[in-house]
Amino acid sequence: MISRNWPRKSSRPIMSNLKLFYLKNVMLASNGLANLVGAIFVNALLSKFADPILSPSNESVVRIFHIFFTSIAFCFAFIFTLGYEKPIRYYLNSLFSNTDLPDEFVIRAHRKLLNEPFVLLALDLGIWLTAAIVYPALHWIIGSGTMATQSSLANALANGLVTVTLAFFLLEHVLQKRLAPYVFPTGGLYKIPKTVRIRIRMRLAALMVAGSLIPLLFILHLIYRAPVIQSDPAATLAQLRLAITIIICVFLVLAFLLTVLVNRNLISRFNEIVQTLQWVRNGRFDKKVRVTSNDEIGYTGDIINEMTEGLIERERMQQSLNLAREVQQNLLPRRNMIIDGFEIAGKSIYCDETGGDYFDFIRMGSADEPRIGVAIGDVSGHGIPAALLMAAVRSSLRLRASLPGGIGATISDVNRQLVQDVEDSGQFMTMFFLVLESESGRLEWVRAGHDPAIVYDPNSDAFNELGGPGIALGVDDEWEYEANLKTDFLKDHVIFLSTDGVWEVRNQTGEMLGKDPILNVIRQNATLDAAQINEAIFDRLAEFIGNAKIEDDITSVVIKVKK
Repeated sequence: MISRNWPRKSSRPIMSNLKLFYLKNVMLASNGLANLVGAIFVNALLSKFADPILSPSNESVVRIFHIFFTSIAFCFAFIFTLGYEKPIRYYLNSLFSNTDLPDEFVIRAHRKLLNEPFVLLALDLGIWLTAAIVYPALHWIIGSGTMATQSSLANALANGLVTVTLAFFLLEHVLQKRLAPYVFPTGGLYKIPKTVRIRIRMRLAALMVAGSLIPLLFILHLIYRAPVIQSDPAATLAQLRLAITIIICVFLVLAFLLTVLVNRNLISRFNEIVQTLQWVRNGRFDKKVRVTSNDEIGYTGDIINEMTEGLIERERMQQSLNLAREVQQNLLPRRNMIIDGFEIAGKSIYCDETGGDYFDFIRMGSADEPRIGVAIGDVSGHGIPAALLMAAVRSSLRLRASLPGGIGATISDVNRQLVQDVEDSGQFMTMFFLVLESESGRLEWVRAGHDPAIVYDPNSDAFNELGGPGIALGVDDEWEYEANLKTDFLKDHVIFLSTDGVWEVRNQTGEMLGKDPILNVIRQNATLDAAQINEAIFDRLAEFIGNAKIEDDITSVVIKVKK
């Protein structure tokens, strides 16, 4: 038994035994009602111009044949409909008992149900077309005359036209209002393959036939028959006037009722779509469009329901991203640092909710010989994967920095761990890691494929780079990183570290900022403290970017020598 992926009984209206019986037989009963009403309706309209009186013998033959043919047609239609509905009835039983069926059988039952109105319409039309052949043939055989033969043909065709039109509206109403809520509680009718769609233009065409074409055909038929039946012109005219008046009034009422029915079906569904869209506009995604047809409106309703499901998932994802951003922001230093002889300030702006840029301030050494590690890194890519890799590197670096060994060995160990983590994913991370010693004023650094740090000397107005060899982390687990040393720092020197997002930001015209404007900001604000210099850099970036979208993460760290 294949477990079906269709909504279970809990998502459907409650079905009692009486309701099950009703649902299993409502289409059959509706089609029979349409045929009965259609036949009575036609005979009533044509009663003013009845067939010429037949001879007693001919009348008996016609009556017996009528009973025989009607019985045969009724039995054939009944048996055919039951055979066609067998999968539908079995499926409705499974809904009532809440049992599983193979998906292929469910799809077959759905397809047969959606096509049933058209199958029954074709059946009705076929029966009445058969009557339009058999009855005139009978009258011709028994010698009833030309008028009786033509009249029987016209009556059968009129019965068929009226019956098919009534059955169309009645069966469509039954399918949408009675069966679809049970069989398709979550919509999706348009997804069922090999089905005929009851489109809006088809309804309008049927409405036109019911309100215009059929009454015109009736009037033409009466005009054609009247002179033959009545020899008195005055009597003929009076009967025609009365009959045409009755036909016009009857079909005006019928057209009005059918128009109201179609209008209610369309307007109610459009209103539901509008209400759902209004809820979506107000940020509420829990309202669904009730889909009961496979036409354009049903398709629109299904698309809107799929859209709201996507919006719910998107909102859930956005909440997850917001939480991830909050977690990642907590991994970065919460405040700037002031340690003996140095001021350190850092800031990151991500182009997405999360990013791969990283900076950190790590206390190292002992209380007698305090040291501070400053790291800045840039993971390839953006978003969640980059954020996860950034968090992994942060954890590895902090753990390794707490252990003995030089910073070259520290970065080499972090690199070996990262190579194992990324494997063949193609991800990597550049990093610049430096260690400040407040007592001696020494500075050691390791460059792992990252842009060199820049040192500004306000006394000589000179910029120098802290370079050195080294490839990005996560590329080669055998690479041994080397530490570099600098000891000639003086008061008011400014050390600047950044990711390439600082240099490569673009404005609305696509122009890239470059390094010189940033270096000028450092030069012009060198007398300020580290946090103020860093804010001045970001102010310059904001001024240049304007309303353009940031396409890369931006991170900047400023160190100001104070002693």
